[in-house]
Amino acid sequence: MKPAILGIAGPALTPDERHLFRDHAPRGVILFSRNIKNNTQLSGLNAELKSLLPEGAVLMVDQEGGRVARLRPPHWPALPPAGTLHTAEQAYHHGRALGAMVKAAGFTMAAAPVLDLSIEGANGIIGDRAISGGPEQVALLGGEMARGIMDEGILPVIKHIPGHGRALLDSHLALPRVAVNNAEDHLPFIRNNNLPWAMTAHIVYEQWDAARPGTISPIVIQKIIREAIGFKGQLMSDDLAMHALEGTPRARALAALAAGCDVALYCPGDFAGNRQILEAL
Repeated sequence: MKPAILGIAGPALTPDERHLFRDHAPRGVILFSRNIKNNTQLSGLNAELKSLLPEGAVLMVDQEGGRVARLRPPHWPALPPAGTLHTAEQAYHHGRALGAMVKAAGFTMAAAPVLDLSIEGANGIIGDRAISGGPEQVALLGGEMARGIMDEGILPVIKHIPGHGRALLDSHLALPRVAVNNAEDHLPFIRNNNLPWAMTAHIVYEQWDAARPGTISPIVIQKIIREAIGFKGQLMSDDLAMHALEGTPRARALAALAAGCDVALYCPGDFAGNRQILEAL
């Protein structure tokens, strides 16, 4: 399998997508709202993906609760944002409900929980996606949410390591720069560094690498994520199509992998970008 998780264009695989995935099987596929219409359609799509991809490939969905939800009413129940959770019991049951929902829909991985801190004055892209409270509370509740997800047999992905909470810009739209990313930001990730998957942040952490965002910085990945935080699991990039990064899809994927990411995540589902990445790998 190629070390990439890729999006697809629509609610059904195209012939070109089928041939590409057969010839250059990716590590997995991620689905978004454009790919999901109803239970029947989604079950069929995920069943086809499972039969097409090699054993061990992941079927991923970006599902947290609140505004980040690809499985939505009326076909699936709404879950609240993480910012409304205040106790370990609530967080665990949130994780169980999320895990059960995505498992029933045919997925094996959910891009949750968010372990970023809620920082006053920061850009709203994190906002109520962050668990309320200080680092200790985020660490505890985030861990309980992950435990609930795993108890349903689903792989959680903690994000956005080593911390997106202080960003003043939305990395979907521009490249944020953060002067100081400190022990408070790291604590939720340190306390949960034994979880299986994590997702990077497209942020320049100026005290470590003023030239490169974390996703493509060997310094941030090795010295901070791997050593200071101690994360030993599978590290995926955030979506490489986001405007925080520059260059072709191929160049972005190769840079992320060269920096130390285990998997390149590319979400928009454009066939040319997918082919470019898979052929390069």
